[in-house]
Amino acid sequence: MPLFTSLEDRFQARLRSELEARPLLPAPPLAEADLDHLPPPVRRYVLRSGAVGRPRVQRFRLEFDALMWRRPGGAPMRATSVQYNFVDGPIRLFHMRARMFGLPVQALHVYAGDEATFQVRLASLVPVVDEAGEVISRAETVTVLNDLCCFAPGTLVDPRLAWTPVDDRTARVAFTSGRRGVEAALHFDGQGDLVDFTSDDREALRDGTLQRFPWSTPVEAHGDVDGLRLPTRAAAVYRYPEGDFTYGRFTLRSIAYDAAATPSPR
Repeated sequence: MPLFTSLEDRFQARLRSELEARPLLPAPPLAEADLDHLPPPVRRYVLRSGAVGRPRVQRFRLEFDALMWRRPGGAPMRATSVQYNFVDGPIRLFHMRARMFGLPVQALHVYAGDEATFQVRLASLVPVVDEAGEVISRAETVTVLNDLCCFAPGTLVDPRLAWTPVDDRTARVAFTSGRRGVEAALHFDGQGDLVDFTSDDREALRDGTLQRFPWSTPVEAHGDVDGLRLPTRAAAVYRYPEGDFTYGRFTLRSIAYDAAATPSPR
């Protein structure tokens, strides 16, 4: 692919390739008996979500409106994003648009199997971030796990997820993707809704380098989306030694499961 190809063109080209390579297959519905091995709060969460009785998810498309902060106390950037997750693989393709210094900014995350890249460009041309390798790949593995937990509850029966009960409102999960393994804790309220996801395995881009700090995505609202009860608004937070830094707030605009094979242009 030419070096001058825009990040959006790269996103669309990779998406077309993955859609062609991973056609939808007949999928059995998720049964309540499939949840028997899950810790009680996770089982309640999947039941409450409405995933039981629906076909097992193979891929999903998410759109968000977001506010993004570059540093604590700074002014937020307004952003929009679209992403596709392929459960088998897994594959995660994420494209974001925003404005910085009055100029357009695009970001592209690509996660495939167990390797990730993260690029940000200003005005489509000027590289701001270009990350690859072990650290970003581990961080993006946590993000893939977070996406499954928040937006595809029926996938929590996947054998790549190993669950450990903690108490009536908490469970830990270990997720293996290829050569990489990450862990997280899921926190639920008394009604069975997911209210937070925490992990120590996702680095922050701080002072120009990736550094490890506790990461969480506290859920701020839930709602009925495409027939499922899901988080509809959440924050993304790093716990720095001097205090929590909320670097993003995301509002779910739309979700589509096993969407049509041809992506619509944005």
